[in-house]
Amino acid sequence: MDDQIEKVSDYLNDLFGKPAEVIRIIPLGAEPGETELKGFGYGKPYLIDFICEGEQRSAVLSSMRVQKGFGHDHFSDRAAIMLWQNATFNVLPRHVRSLDVGYFTKYGRLKSAGDADEFFILMDRVSGIEYYRDLDRIAEAGFFGHLDLDRAKALSDNLVYIHQQKHDDRTLWDRRIRELVGSGECIMGLVDSYPEDFEFYGRDRFERLEKECVRWRWKLKPKYHRLSVVHGDYHPWNIMFRNGIDYTLLDRSRGEYGEPADDVSCLSLNYLFYSLRKYGRLKGEFKQLYDTFMENYLLQSGDFEMLTLIQPFYVFRALVVASPIWYPGLTPEVRTKLFNFIDNVIAAEEFDYKNVNQYLQER
Repeated sequence: MDDQIEKVSDYLNDLFGKPAEVIRIIPLGAEPGETELKGFGYGKPYLIDFICEGEQRSAVLSSMRVQKGFGHDHFSDRAAIMLWQNATFNVLPRHVRSLDVGYFTKYGRLKSAGDADEFFILMDRVSGIEYYRDLDRIAEAGFFGHLDLDRAKALSDNLVYIHQQKHDDRTLWDRRIRELVGSGECIMGLVDSYPEDFEFYGRDRFERLEKECVRWRWKLKPKYHRLSVVHGDYHPWNIMFRNGIDYTLLDRSRGEYGEPADDVSCLSLNYLFYSLRKYGRLKGEFKQLYDTFMENYLLQSGDFEMLTLIQPFYVFRALVVASPIWYPGLTPEVRTKLFNFIDNVIAAEEFDYKNVNQYLQER
């Protein structure tokens, strides 16, 4: 009890910039005289009575209970809600005021984040060259060798390794599949980013596509045994190669766990994308890269089930590269074939990775 009072006092001293003496800390709703602090910082609100500059004051400290579902699964979800509350409570008339927003450290101390405007991350500097420059070189100069195939295989091997690590959490699986279809960063968010007068894919086609993706959500929901460690944004701009097959990954996204097809579709779609721009189909060096990556992954992982559920993940990634926002300079032919790919793949019950070009034709 004394230790907890000391930690709260230190926090209040930092917050107000003046000495604050904590008189008592009790759980709200407790019986008179109850001072039990079990669970402090884990969802139960606490009344804090303290004296600052000779004035007796009271405040309520509250955090969110860790729970599954409702978008509160991750620490970052709960942090976002607390940050939002601190920013908005005080601008609504007659609403209780927020004094601060903060966080508990792993040592049980309380830290303020109340004056935060935007957050940042500080990372190690990584040497190397982004993988997309390899693909640019192949597309523009035609220089292609064994190292390119070795790198594709190494990237495939890495996914085989990380996807072996499974996680038993049906609620989290449901969330990830729901986010694939409905998140602002994924399918529906991308659809909303397209201009209303987009000539290559009109409103009716987007509406049909979204309905198909909802159908796939319900097909994927029972597959929660597949929940695995993933990268989440495994594309050539997030891979830094040095000599040979030595590389570092960047910018892991959208959660620690997910469906392995997310990573596999992300990189393999980029081989197709580069080939479309050079050849108008999957051909030549890029077909070799695609085949090496996909065949190695499927054979090493044994995960041929993926071919029955990779379809909406390919739609997600194809909507990115077909976007006039992200890639304004695409030729009409390339953009049309990407949307043909989207329509054909989402309609396929099993993806035929050995005959990708069949999905580029108009339905």
